[in-house]
Amino acid sequence: MDIGVIHLLDTSSKDNIFKVVSEYSFPVCQLCGWDTALCTPEVAERVVKEAREANVRVCAVWAGVPGPGVWNFVEGPITLGLVPEQYREERIKALKGWADFASWIGAPAIITHCGFIPENMTDPEYPKVVDAIREVAEYCESKGIGFWFETGQETPIVLLRTIERVGTSNLGINMDPANLILYGKGNPVDALDTIGPYVRNIHVKDGLYPTNGDRLGEEVRAGEGKVNYPVFMRKLKEIGFTGEYIIEREISGEEQRKDILQTTSDLKMWMQEE
Repeated sequence: MDIGVIHLLDTSSKDNIFKVVSEYSFPVCQLCGWDTALCTPEVAERVVKEAREANVRVCAVWAGVPGPGVWNFVEGPITLGLVPEQYREERIKALKGWADFASWIGAPAIITHCGFIPENMTDPEYPKVVDAIREVAEYCESKGIGFWFETGQETPIVLLRTIERVGTSNLGINMDPANLILYGKGNPVDALDTIGPYVRNIHVKDGLYPTNGDRLGEEVRAGEGKVNYPVFMRKLKEIGFTGEYIIEREISGEEQRKDILQTTSDLKMWMQEE
């Protein structure tokens, strides 16, 4: 089980795209793309070349979508993922573009947030959201890659229900245990009882539960929040998880670097405790 980091796709520098990943000595990363203008064969060719030179494996492409995105409980439901109807068509197109890109670079899957998927399965919008996800998942399937949901805005049972209704063979989950806490959607350890068989990657992140009805909980360094990582990782091992642990720390600068290094050390310790 490799340890890696989430890494932004940025071609603006002449440096190797994976320079930062190499500086951490990580063998793997999850490549995060937001600029759909980079979904070209030429950029893909550079990514393949420079990943080989840096000896870094891309374990998935995290696929960002155009349009607004507000990460809270007020505007989040009307801006995030494939749920808001007014952005759905262009976002389906963008995700298909990232699927093309992932297939060109040999990544096994794309990952995205699908948004605040309706909890009520009788909501007339729910089948439309399922159809939109299925359209993207089928396109990924045609390219020989997976479509993986990142946990966040939905409860584990909603995610399971949606996977069952989409019904393609290539569905998986990039489990962000912190997001379940930050959004107040569940306990990560218990969530594995519901969605464990679909987990393919882990975002190593941590957080605190919300204490305000409008705002998410606070993100903190792994090990300092409510994710019980030793227990969580032990349970992952018990259910047969063999994927990557991808560190994500949503701050910047020197503190981010220090936290990533500390989390790397902690992960190795927690793996020994399994």
